[in-house]
Amino acid sequence: MTPRRQRLLVVIGIIAGTGIGVGVALKAFSGNLLYYYTPTQVMQKHLNPSRVFRLGGMVEKGSVKRTPNSLTVRFIVTDNHHQMPVVFTGVLPDLFRPGQGVIANGHMNGSGVFVADDVLAKHDSKYMPLKMYDKKTGKAYTRPGQMNQGGESGHGS
Repeated sequence: MTPRRQRLLVVIGIIAGTGIGVGVALKAFSGNLLYYYTPTQVMQKHLNPSRVFRLGGMVEKGSVKRTPNSLTVRFIVTDNHHQMPVVFTGVLPDLFRPGQGVIANGHMNGSGVFVADDVLAKHDSKYMPLKMYDKKTGKAYTRPGQMNQGGESGHGS
């Protein structure tokens, strides 16, 4: 075999090895991604009950029901087209409330209820870091009911 042919085989081997490595890495990465589905998408896809996925939408107003003496909470997530009942046992995030966006990680049970293992609350689009609020309004943020240096009660909106 000539040296030229040996170099060609080495270069082809390196390219093939790199391609296989990148392919395996991308396959592993895509398998670990969890996209969230809206209630409408869940209804359309008829997902396997054992499949873990994320459900995203808004907590429907008036739907939050807490089980007495328990950490179990039932609520409905909506995308304004379809509703999905959700049950979660655990501590909810501080931002969780009706009318607020949530993403719940879990699976469907046999009766069409999403069983959440974890619930994340999304802040609304009006969220603003404190430094930006201070610059935009020209005054320091104070918590609702807290007095600022000028003696005024802060509102933080």
